[in-house]
Parts: sequence; structure tokens; C-alpha cells
Amino acid sequence: MKIGNNQMVKMKIDFKNIVTGVLMLMCSHLVNAQFLSASDTSENSVRRYKSIISSNKDIVDFIEYSLSEKGLPRHLRNLALIESGFDKSQVSGAGAAGVWQLMTAHANHYGLSEQRRSDLYRSTKTAVVSLGNLYKKYNNWVTVVAAYNCGEGNIAKAMEAAGSSQYHIFYKYLPAETINHVKKYLNACYATGELQSVLSNYNSSRMNTVFIAGNGSNKNNSSLSETEINAGFNLNIIADELKIDVDKILAWNPGIEEELQNKGESLLYLPVDLMPDFLLRKNKILSRSIKEGR
Repeated sequence: MKIGNNQMVKMKIDFKNIVTGVLMLMCSHLVNAQFLSASDTSENSVRRYKSIISSNKDIVDFIEYSLSEKGLPRHLRNLALIESGFDKSQVSGAGAAGVWQLMTAHANHYGLSEQRRSDLYRSTKTAVVSLGNLYKKYNNWVTVVAAYNCGEGNIAKAMEAAGSSQYHIFYKYLPAETINHVKKYLNACYATGELQSVLSNYNSSRMNTVFIAGNGSNKNNSSLSETEINAGFNLNIIADELKIDVDKILAWNPGIEEELQNKGESLLYLPVDLMPDFLLRKNKILSRSIKEGR
């Protein structure tokens, strides 16, 4: 079969575009890995984190068991490590309490009373559920740690201000305390030998988002995230903003139209790679929905 000159030129251009795309992704991967790294790898830092863990072996064992029971990585034990040093009686100046430093509103949201926040068993069960929900929403542990510290509202604002759902881009719009909190977490993970796992998870999430969102290919991801929307949202506008067919939204969310109409609110399920894009455009989508009418 003969290939014409025009076809040859097109093939060369396509190949060049593919190579350029791959190189850009590789560079992005390297930049992420360099940016998200431990800022303190000193012996003193490593020794301090390891000493706190070894001094609280029973608590650590329970936390790790609770995490693994729900399919969550054991390195999340380092969140309790940097939050409280595993001190059940610790109360922060802002009023956060217990090993997981839960605020009253956060605890109440998961059915945990203010007094029970210092209960290791109950607070750990609450924290595990909360962390699992955050992961469904953000699909990487770096953003989860940030959201745990400053709240989902601040994450949404930072994403919107940066025009990106990637932590290494939107982090500069977060509170300084949260940025420092993520640094501490990465330092603790370095000390426990789990930093590479955290970085790989972040980069994997990033690369997956770039490949899927970048080429507009199949978005039927079997892993779904959830968020809440009210009746003000127009499903057609959500589909338009996310550049997908509204039928896909209806397939992922059977009965959502009736629930929005009858209850005025509903959970919205989207593939994990699409959820950050929705959260980034959420205010714009609602504004368009109201302006253009449901």
C-alpha cells in the first residue's frame, strides 16, 4: 500500500505531537516529584518522628489496623503524628481536640460528640471515614492532608484562584499553616520510609488526570467520587462545562433528577478524574444554571 506525501506529513506531525505530549508529561512528573519532597531529612527530624511512634506503639498499632481495615494506607498514621504526637488529651488554641485534632463541627458531621473527640477508638473511626471520603473527592493523599487541615471550602477557593486542581499549583493560595502542615506530613513520611509511596500516588493521580482530561477519551471510570449539589444546578450545564454527554451523568446518577426535584438536593457522583474539574467550576456552573434557568 502506497502512502501519499500528505499522509506522510500528517503522520510526522501526529508523531511529533505525541512525542511532545509524552515529554511534557514526563517533565510534569519530574517537577511534581521535585516540588513534593521532604523539606527536612536531617537525622534529628527522622529520629524525632521515629521516637514518637515507638513511644506510642499501642496507639499506632490501633490506628494502622483501623486504616488497613478500611483499605487506607498506613502512612496516614503520620497525620495523627503531626496533628498531636498521638496525645489524646491535646487541645489546640483553635479548639481542635484529641489524637486527630478534630474540630467540633467536623466531629458532629460524622456523629461524634464534642466530648468524644478525645476518645481514641471513636475519634479514629471518625477520622478514617473522613479521610476515605476526602480521598474519593480528591484522589490523592497530598490534597487530602491539606483538606483535612484547612477544610474543603478553602481547597475549592484555592483551586478556583489557581485555575487548577493540582496541589503543586494551587497550594500558594492556601493558608500558610496548611502549606506547612503538608510539609510536615511529607517529612514524617520520609522518616517512616513511605514518602515515595505518597509521591507516586500524587503523580499517578496527576498523570491520570492529564491523560484522560487532555485527550477527551473515555471518561467512564468505574471509581466514582461524590459531592453534594442542590436544585439550583442544571445537569445539562454541568455536562457542558465538563465536556461530557449529560446521559453519562444520568447513568452515573440514576434518579438524580427526581431527587433534586423532590428533595431540593442530591449527591452527585462523578469519576474521580472529573470531580476536581467539577469542583473547580462549581461556582461558575451554579451561576450559569441560575442565569440560564433550570
